[in-house]
Amino acid sequence: MLKLNAFLAGLLFGVGLLLAGMANPTKVLAFLDVAGAWDPSLALVMVGAIAIAIGPLTWARRQRKSVLGNPMQLPVRKELDRRLVGGSLLFGVGWGIAGICPGPAVTILLTGHWQAIVFVLAMLAGMGLFTLLETRRNP
Repeated sequence: MLKLNAFLAGLLFGVGLLLAGMANPTKVLAFLDVAGAWDPSLALVMVGAIAIAIGPLTWARRQRKSVLGNPMQLPVRKELDRRLVGGSLLFGVGWGIAGICPGPAVTILLTGHWQAIVFVLAMLAGMGLFTLLETRRNP
């Protein structure tokens, strides 16, 4: 049942990305082009996502266990550090160059475009490198 829930959540997420235009690199790059032909429509998508997330996140903060009965695990660190800022900058630069981020990349991977395949392979390599560096940092 857990795998079915995960599949349905992923399917809903992917459909939402497609409907919102987040899986279209041209639309994303137009949103990021604030000095040129700016397309503000993705700002509405982000505002809508934040508005929808407020309720469940508020509820989650008050819970000790998740809906599936596991212990609730929410972030506890609140301060900004060099790693968070650096990772955010790296993510933002990659998003600006490619016009896609990890969620939409997996969604458009199914189209078979070589660019999506290269992006996902590079993303997986980066995740593997991070895991390797983290295990060396904290054995």
